[in-house]
Amino acid sequence: MHLYKSCTINDYMSLQISKYPTLTTQQKYILLALWNREYPKQLALHDLTSLNRYLATLINTEHYLMHTEEETFAWAFTFSRDSSKWFAIIIDSKYQFRGLGTRLLKTLKENENELSGWVIDHALYRKSDGKRYSSPISFYLKNNFKVVDSCRIETPELSAVKVVWKNTETN
Repeated sequence: MHLYKSCTINDYMSLQISKYPTLTTQQKYILLALWNREYPKQLALHDLTSLNRYLATLINTEHYLMHTEEETFAWAFTFSRDSSKWFAIIIDSKYQFRGLGTRLLKTLKENENELSGWVIDHALYRKSDGKRYSSPISFYLKNNFKVVDSCRIETPELSAVKVVWKNTETN
């Protein structure tokens, strides 16, 4: 484990962002539960084998876990695809709207000049518990991502748009 950053959620809860090139089996079980709890049920991974199969398709992956001593509540990862750096972020809903996603994105941006990701841009999906999945598109726009309307995933199971962030401080 490499401790990447430490910060405070509030006066009594200290958190860390740790960076890992690979995940332990225990971490994978925690992240599988987080994935299935927070993403739309269309994206559910049925078991650890499904998660491992998905992760095996990713190249040059780096994982960032946001956690306290007691629990892991956010996971971000970057990977290479089509000569670009891509990312995904999942934050436990009970920790959302506290600036933690922005803090996690800032960590990802520190080592990259560009990040691409897929974002569901509508409120048509439900999570596995039946609650409506809330699109994070406004979060990404607030964090200087641009929507690429011409690049979408449109399948019977999933509809999402590509978002891209470019470091404007380089060059």
